[in-house]
Amino acid sequence: MSKLIVGNWKLNPESASEAEALASAVDRRGTVVCPPFLYLATLKKALKRAKLGSQDAFWLNSGAYTGEVSPSQLKSLGVKYVIVGHSERRRFLLESDEMINRKVEAVLHLKLNAILCIGEDLETHGRGGGAALAYIKEQLRRDLDNIDVKYLKNLIVAYEPVWAISTFQTGLRDTPENAQKTIEQIKDFLAKRYRLSQSVVLYGGSVNAANASGYLSQASIDGVLVGAASLKPNEFNKIGI
Repeated sequence: MSKLIVGNWKLNPESASEAEALASAVDRRGTVVCPPFLYLATLKKALKRAKLGSQDAFWLNSGAYTGEVSPSQLKSLGVKYVIVGHSERRRFLLESDEMINRKVEAVLHLKLNAILCIGEDLETHGRGGGAALAYIKEQLRRDLDNIDVKYLKNLIVAYEPVWAISTFQTGLRDTPENAQKTIEQIKDFLAKRYRLSQSVVLYGGSVNAANASGYLSQASIDGVLVGAASLKPNEFNKIGI
């Protein structure tokens, strides 16, 4: 299986014209581009080879929910992938596992690909591998609770160790070997609990052009979720090549 490269633009760039230019510069097969909501229509036209992704979705498709965007609205714009439960939304917007669970279910029910982000924080990481794995398993249990297994074929898990993400400035870095071991354990858990023998798990701990090959060379790592480097075409286009 070819490796999947997902670019998360977060709250960037500042204008639609910049978004269109950036999309054209990183438009290649095997990639997913996730811009802010207001640029999705622009990128639907600009992207010819890459797939269109969203950074979030609400858990209902209509109703009095000011400021939200539904999975059905995203699908109508050509979105194929939806990031759910990103560490920044968990931390800064206080998204709970209950909310994330409802979002994952709503996205999967529309046969969109849900990229579920999980990963342990610095405090948990400091308690050792056993504590970290228990934390990750509990996240998965809560985020996938009561979702029919038949929908999970479109589930993608992104392991993003919060302690290794530059946004949180811990000064720590993960290694490809450690990420490989953790992702193997995630796949084993998904296989045993949800019968997902062919699960797809990405790595998302501050990936850039300099370190991406180390992660992508690991057999169990199916791709990468890229943040800041996805805004730099010269760097992003080297990832996965």
